[in-house]
Amino acid sequence: MRQKVEFISGEHKLSGLLETPESDVKFYALFAHCFTCGKDIAAASRISRALVRKGIAVLRFDFTGLGNSDGDFANSNFSSNIRDLIAAADFLRTTYQAPRLLIGHSLGGAAVLNVAQQVEEAMAIVTIGAPSDAEHVAHNFALQVDDIEKYGKAEVNLAGRVFTIEKQFLDDIKRYDTSRIGNLRKALLVMHSPIDSTVNISEAEKIYQAALHPKSFVSLDDADHLLTNKRDAEYAADVISAWAGRYITHDKSVNKDVSNVMSSMNASKTSAEYGKTEITKGHVIVEEKNHKFTQHVSTASHYWLADEPESVGGNNMGPDPYEHLLAGLGACTAMTLRMYATRKNLAIKHIKVELKHSRNYLLDCQECEEQSQGIEAIVREISFIGELDAKQQARFLEIADKCPVHKTLHNNVKVISKLVN
Repeated sequence: MRQKVEFISGEHKLSGLLETPESDVKFYALFAHCFTCGKDIAAASRISRALVRKGIAVLRFDFTGLGNSDGDFANSNFSSNIRDLIAAADFLRTTYQAPRLLIGHSLGGAAVLNVAQQVEEAMAIVTIGAPSDAEHVAHNFALQVDDIEKYGKAEVNLAGRVFTIEKQFLDDIKRYDTSRIGNLRKALLVMHSPIDSTVNISEAEKIYQAALHPKSFVSLDDADHLLTNKRDAEYAADVISAWAGRYITHDKSVNKDVSNVMSSMNASKTSAEYGKTEITKGHVIVEEKNHKFTQHVSTASHYWLADEPESVGGNNMGPDPYEHLLAGLGACTAMTLRMYATRKNLAIKHIKVELKHSRNYLLDCQECEEQSQGIEAIVREISFIGELDAKQQARFLEIADKCPVHKTLHNNVKVISKLVN
């Protein structure tokens, strides 16, 4: 099953393709393509399709400025690739499930090595024909490096296509080395061809040596860098599937009825279709995803879903409205207490806020035409790990009541509703 998807990374809308098996999904994988390539390059599409046949759902997408994604390639760099990967992982996490397998081809391999620690749910990493660090990519336009350094940018010919490379790109790739590889704390599979003329196999050796166990190396024998031979791509997929199965167990909770989710996405329209709204700091947009209960929630920097539980007709794809309300109060409380503890040098190692409410949201909706009675009670239980005497504990509890969201809830806030075209 193939589904075109879109998600936001920074200021840009990125285009992706999510492929899922017709039946049970073992887990989700995120695929990062090679330098100046795109999600539809043969290696990416063939490996993805082969993994789907083995029950693994795969998201591949175009990095900023490439393919169908927004942005200018000249303004992109390795750091923006990492940001795009994090955004893609966030999209999977909020809409389906976070990726537990990260696959990177060529420079995409260097990118997944650098982003792996920021995707905590990922249990296994695969690199295919990858350099050990981002700076290696500069050899693709070595003859133009002097011009780029001198004039600030230059046009380079890469695989028959002309791209503009700016000095900021060179400066950015120098920031990344092999230091993160030794701290992956995830299973690693390095795949490389000994005859790869674009990225020498010595780069695979550097990655393997820098990594800690569990780690594996598989030779791609006579494959070229782009795995243009279909058999090479399918062999890579076979090995990845078998290897990943050792480190990623089949979690049946992954399967949220994929067919229903996909049909919901097909039925939904987002702001791109109803009229795009500029999102600024402190601005939240909520709009329907499936014209039932599931909602898109967007801010200037984040995207997630709101929903209702299946017991009341929702898809349970996100927290319900009251859970959002309690989360806002709880997060604000914990942040306020942490700032206070830091300012007063209190020996507080950890803060936890647990909240409960006494009303059922579905019943509230059934009575929404009547005058609202409000939430009858919010019970907020605050616990901490640390040493406070009785006086300090009393003051700590007072500070909790001073968090901005707590004050807002007690300020008899007036909600002003307007219909806009």
